[in-house]
Amino acid sequence: MGFGYGAGAYQQVRSHGGVESADKHGLITLLMDGALERLVKARAHMMRGETGPKGETISRCIEIIGGLRDALDRKADPSLVDRLDSLYEYMSRRLLQANLRDDASIIDEVSRLLQQVRDSWVQIAPAPAGRTVGA
Repeated sequence: MGFGYGAGAYQQVRSHGGVESADKHGLITLLMDGALERLVKARAHMMRGETGPKGETISRCIEIIGGLRDALDRKADPSLVDRLDSLYEYMSRRLLQANLRDDASIIDEVSRLLQQVRDSWVQIAPAPAGRTVGA
C-alpha cells in the first residue's frame, strides 16, 4: 500500500493516535477522518477570510485524498476501484475550485461525499484477528 505524494497525509493523521498499531483498514479510516477534520477547518478559515491558512488546509486535504487514491487496491473489484478513483479525483478538483472561488458550498459538497465513503468503509471493516465470522 503506497501513498506516493500523499505520504505526508500519514504524518498528518498521526495526531489521532493509534497509527502505529492500525491495520490497513484502520489507517484508511484515519486518513478519511483527517481529511474530514481539515475540511471543517478549511471552511472555518474561509468564513473568517483567512486566505493563507485556508489554502494550506485545503492543500493538506488534497494530499490526504491523493493518499487515499494511491492506497486503492487495483487488484480488487476494478469497477469499484475505478469509480472510487474518479470520485477522489473529482473531490480534489472541487477543493481546488473551492479554494480559488472561496466557495464554502463546495467544501460542504466534498465533506458530504467523503463522509458517505467513510461511512461505507467502516461498515466493511474486517473482523478482528482471532474472531471468526458469525462468532
